[in-house]
Amino acid sequence: MDRNFARALALVLKSEGGWSDNPADPGGATMKGVTLANFRRYVKADATKADLRKISDAQLATVYRRFYWDAVAGADLPGGVDYAIFDFAVNSGPGRAVKCLQAVVGAKQDGKIGPDTLAKVKAMMRATVIEEACDQRMAFLKRLPTWKTFGKGWTSRVASVRTEALKLAALPDTPQPVRVKIEVPVEKPVVPEKVEQKVKEKSGFLSWLTGLFGSGAIGLGWLGGMDWQAVLAAGAVLLVFLLILILLRSQIIAAVRQVKAEVGD
Repeated sequence: MDRNFARALALVLKSEGGWSDNPADPGGATMKGVTLANFRRYVKADATKADLRKISDAQLATVYRRFYWDAVAGADLPGGVDYAIFDFAVNSGPGRAVKCLQAVVGAKQDGKIGPDTLAKVKAMMRATVIEEACDQRMAFLKRLPTWKTFGKGWTSRVASVRTEALKLAALPDTPQPVRVKIEVPVEKPVVPEKVEQKVKEKSGFLSWLTGLFGSGAIGLGWLGGMDWQAVLAAGAVLLVFLLILILLRSQIIAAVRQVKAEVGD
């Protein structure tokens, strides 16, 4: 799958390393797996080894995509299989990597991935394709005359490819949507200072009025010669009655409207 290209390339580059100009390597001078011949073909026709050593990340991705990834139809292969065949192509050439894949799935070994090859690849379990492709790759490498020189490194590389390819194969084709919970702070309504002051004034006045009525009732009862128990009872009844009146919803609404009107003025 094409979305795996960046990850597959990063894994390939771990194996390819940096600059190499080993006379025993048939690929010749290479920088991060890119040969001088391919660099000249896709980036700069008259490039020198010095130019190759300074290859940029963008140029690197261009060569790998055009010469290897596209050549093995990486964008169309299942996850995990794409990386296994891509790395094989980088190491031993796209044609050989494709023929190996075709041999594994039972398709015609013409070195070109078409509808028939893709259908047969997708009909098999990814893990099975990866395991058999890596086995066949190792068998091919062991037959090379340079096995004694590079065999240890190749063995380690194929083992790593097998492991990482199987991890990719286990991932879903469609990434799960990412859900992010964003909490939007809601400011608590603030009562304007002027409104708050007016309400306090109203509340204070009503409290004062209630106390006045209660005290007055007690005083009048005392002056009238009532015994103190009767005076207290009358005062309590009057206080309760006044508090009920104050708490009535209609009175509160009226008070608030009046405050708003005063503030508006």
